[in-house]
Amino acid sequence: MPSTDTMISQNLTMTFPSNRQASSSSSFSTTRIAFASFIGTAIEFYDFYIYGLAVAMVIGPVFFPGSDPAAQALNAFLTFGIAFLARPLGALLFGHFGDRIGRKTTLVASLLVMGVSTTLIGVLPGYDLIGWSAPALLCLLRFGQGIGLGGEWGGAALLAAEYAPKGKRGWFGMFPQLGPPVGFLFATGSFLLLSQWLDDAQFRAWGWRIPFLASAALVIVGLYVRLKLAETPVFLKSIQAVRPEFVEGRPVHGSTGSPRTDFRKLPLAQLLSHHAAPLVLGALAMVVCYALFYISTVFSLSYGVTTLGISRPQFLSMLCVAVIFMAAATPLAAIAGDRYGRRPVLLVAGSAAFLSGFLLAPMLDSGSPWQITIFLSIELFLMGATFAPMGALLPELFPTAVRYTGAGSAYNLGGILGASLAPYLAQQLVLHGGLAWVGGYVSAAAAISVLAVLMMRETRDKELA
Repeated sequence: MPSTDTMISQNLTMTFPSNRQASSSSSFSTTRIAFASFIGTAIEFYDFYIYGLAVAMVIGPVFFPGSDPAAQALNAFLTFGIAFLARPLGALLFGHFGDRIGRKTTLVASLLVMGVSTTLIGVLPGYDLIGWSAPALLCLLRFGQGIGLGGEWGGAALLAAEYAPKGKRGWFGMFPQLGPPVGFLFATGSFLLLSQWLDDAQFRAWGWRIPFLASAALVIVGLYVRLKLAETPVFLKSIQAVRPEFVEGRPVHGSTGSPRTDFRKLPLAQLLSHHAAPLVLGALAMVVCYALFYISTVFSLSYGVTTLGISRPQFLSMLCVAVIFMAAATPLAAIAGDRYGRRPVLLVAGSAAFLSGFLLAPMLDSGSPWQITIFLSIELFLMGATFAPMGALLPELFPTAVRYTGAGSAYNLGGILGASLAPYLAQQLVLHGGLAWVGGYVSAAAAISVLAVLMMRETRDKELA
């Protein structure tokens, strides 16, 4: 059986087939790199969001029947949170290999894991057919979604940031951040179209499965794009510094191919030993992004349909309008981050998010479609403004040797704190305290992130090495 060192050498040889190929990567079209970093996150977040929307509409009755609607909603929201617990594990798993053998291979693998998990949810029988095996398998597949997405974002952000020209890292780091609003728009649009074509009984019986099955076709497109990529120049430079026998993309004649001591160190061990502070601060800085998004989408959709009596198609249409504001804020915040720095943009947007929590109860509970749409648009605009700089900031917090593991872990640990239980906690806050408490949840999340950013140093001018 081949040793670990031999396997690493073989993987590196396949990843870096020749110096000529490596140098040709510099001539890759910047449009191609940007698209490759965008398309994967768009597909993976589409997969992730269709589950969130299904939770708000159909997962409870299909997989947890026989209980009252409130209990169904709580159970469904708990399955929603499982993926957020899995995402840091995915970040560590894919980050480990991404930091040791390269970004490209792990990006392909993460897309496959997410695509397979999502497609299988689309064919999973409900409780009526296989009993408690149905929710158990649903939780397993939801866990798989979390593993896949946990490895996706860090690699996509590194792909963009490590290819970015000087002074444009914020702009390039914006493209993975465009994936979530586009993925959400496609997810929302697919359910909206189904609500126009199918009646409620058809939708609950089989229609909700169509967006999950469509994921298979999207994943094929994403795999085609990513398999055409070369490894990032920053990672090539780093690995060649540690393994000089790979300067030409293959071992020099007579080289043992044995890794040096630094290369043997696990990325996670290096991360926790030397970079724990940026890991924690990066995770806390992400909290507001997640809270804004999932309170204004998953929770608001459930509350609007079940409590306010707004029809599902109408609320989905309102979310489609609102997510456009998130997409619009993303490039604006990225440009501002390159010009003024990451910290000023995050501090201003985070402070505005803190104030927006006080708008939640009066605007959402108004029952007015116009007021609710305006509120959702404000929240998602602020989500885009707080989210866009992260594509550059989190990679800038860590050196190349642990960048995949560090950026991905910080991103996904923030998801546990800000989103894993956000819809569930919001539902509990409504039941026991009222809607104003949900607004307080948003403001508290914003305050945590603002304090974390205040404790950071500016990273705009940092060289990636």
